Amino acid sequence: MNLNQITVPSLDIPKSIAFYQTLGLKLIVESEHYARFECPDGSSTFSVHLTELLPSGHGISVYFECEDLDEKVNNLLQKGIVFDELPKDQTWLWREAYLKDPDGNQLILFFAGENRLNPPWRINP
Repeated sequence: MNLNQITVPSLDIPKSIAFYQTLGLKLIVESEHYARFECPDGSSTFSVHLTELLPSGHGISVYFECEDLDEKVNNLLQKGIVFDELPKDQTWLWREAYLKDPDGNQLILFFAGENRLNPPWRINP
């Protein structure tokens, strides 16, 4: 099994399209109620679907891995993207930056390298 796609809710598809294109995702499907993007690396896709009501509470968190995290964040800052937290080394050995999309969905741009799949505390059956 392989993860193919994540879909998040949106109140405004055109606004979401512009935001995710600014992040660097490539638009491959567009309609009034849905948009799908290719991630710039790998073969995963990401989509937004129109909704009348957003989830409440903590909601959704989506992680996008970036090998050049600090450079990517600096480029996005220059394009006007606002971050809640700039890149920071975390105790779980990932470097992460936090931001929200136009609908408040939590996005984390991160770099984990070898620690993404093989942290020192990995369980090996």
